[in-house]
Amino acid sequence: MSYNNYDNQYSTTSYGAQGGAGGGGFIPGDGSQNSPGSANRGYSKDTLRPVTIKQLLEAQPMHQDGDFKIDGTEITQVTFVGQIRNISNQTTNITYKLDDGTGTIEVKQWVDSDASEAQVAARPKLVENDYARAWGKLRIYNSKRHVGAQIVRPITDINEISYHMLEATVVHLHFTRGPPESLNAGAGTGAATNGSYGQQQQMGYGGGIQDMGGNAGLPAMSASAKKVYNVLKTMPQSNEGLHQQAIAAQLNMDMGEVARAGDELLSAGVIYTTVDDVTWAVLEVD
Repeated sequence: MSYNNYDNQYSTTSYGAQGGAGGGGFIPGDGSQNSPGSANRGYSKDTLRPVTIKQLLEAQPMHQDGDFKIDGTEITQVTFVGQIRNISNQTTNITYKLDDGTGTIEVKQWVDSDASEAQVAARPKLVENDYARAWGKLRIYNSKRHVGAQIVRPITDINEISYHMLEATVVHLHFTRGPPESLNAGAGTGAATNGSYGQQQQMGYGGGIQDMGGNAGLPAMSASAKKVYNVLKTMPQSNEGLHQQAIAAQLNMDMGEVARAGDELLSAGVIYTTVDDVTWAVLEVD
């Protein structure tokens, strides 16, 4: 199985997208922020790619769906790190200006006006000059590019910054120069790639998403969050995931408790919203 076969699939390397473990790079692939306008698109094409801000600023726009290409490959969801240069609080969104040394870009995160005080208090605390990681989709409005983010969280492990830049470089080199010879050698049978690179992908830093089959990758999560994650992981569902009400009924759990658990999992980057803010799916790792 060649490196290209990982395209259009979620996969993680040492810094998995577990917010509590300090990571978030996905490799390889392209990437998309789900939005109401994209609800009808095939979720199987959604991927998450580590990038630099320079790559976002230079990404080639496509004529359909407002998507972009980097290195000749379509991107949907992207993830990147940067220093917060400015925070602007608006009625409907919070805008962060992030700088990663290759460029600056605005990141807009929509505010849930119906959020409870407890949900607001549980949000990650972000301050200017600290570093943060964002997940989202590249967009253009009035000829200016920004990222519509689903998640923006502070970076607590400074090593994540260097790791992300290296990871973005590896993916860039893959798409521009091809996979390393060791991976090409195993492309015929798939044994070498799965046996070497595939194992490398599953080595989670501090326990990443790959450990969560039995919830081992959620050490910092509440019991409710682990139960909700387990239902999302195991209960039969469509590509749209599961609605909050279905989860509450399955667990015989109060809707408010399910909502709080969902916020924990969203903040950790292990689930994402699909057709609306209360329908969730798991970020799968193959």
